[in-house]
Amino acid sequence: MERNGPAGPESRPHYDGAMDHDDGTDLVGCAPCDMTRGRVPLPGGRIHGTPRWLVVHVLGAFGLGALAVVPRRHVVHVAALTGQEAAELGGLLRDVAAVVTALTDPVQVYTCQWSHTGGEAAHVHFVLQPVRRSDMERHPGRLGPALQSAMFDDGDRPDPAAVESFAEQARAEFARQAAGRPTGVEDSS
Repeated sequence: MERNGPAGPESRPHYDGAMDHDDGTDLVGCAPCDMTRGRVPLPGGRIHGTPRWLVVHVLGAFGLGALAVVPRRHVVHVAALTGQEAAELGGLLRDVAAVVTALTDPVQVYTCQWSHTGGEAAHVHFVLQPVRRSDMERHPGRLGPALQSAMFDDGDRPDPAAVESFAEQARAEFARQAAGRPTGVEDSS
C-alpha cells in the first residue's frame, strides 16, 4: 500500500466542511482511506463529520441504516487514538446511535469495532447497526456477533439507491438533532 497526503475538500464527495486533523497518513489500498478520500465509490458519501471523525454508511451486509464512524486519519489501534480523537468519540457514537434509532426504529443498535483484514490490524472503524425484529426473525436464536455473522453470510447488501436516500435522511436528522441543542452548550448527561 502506498502512503498519500491528505486530499483537498474539492475531491471529497459530500465534504462536510469539518477541518481535517490528520498527520498526512493516508494509506492507498486501505478500504476506509480509499472510500473517505474519494478514490473508490462510497454510496451515500460522507454523511456527517467532526474535526477528527467521519460518518458513512456501511458497505457490508449489516442492513440499511448501518453507519460507520471512521477516523479521518489512518489509525489501526484504538490505543493509538489521540486524546482529541478519543474525546470526540463518545459523544459522536451517542449522536450516531440517536440518528440510527430515529430513522430505523430498531430493537437495538449494536455498536462494535471489528477492524482487521487478512488477520492483520486494519483502519479502525466503529459500526452502529440497527437490529430490527425482522433481522432476528430471519435468524432465530442468533444475537450479537452470531447475528452479525449470519447477516454477513447472507450477503444481502442494501441497494445503492436506498443507501443514498438513507444518507440524505440521516444528514437531515443530524441537522435536526443539532438544532435541538443550544449552540456551544455541551450535553452534561
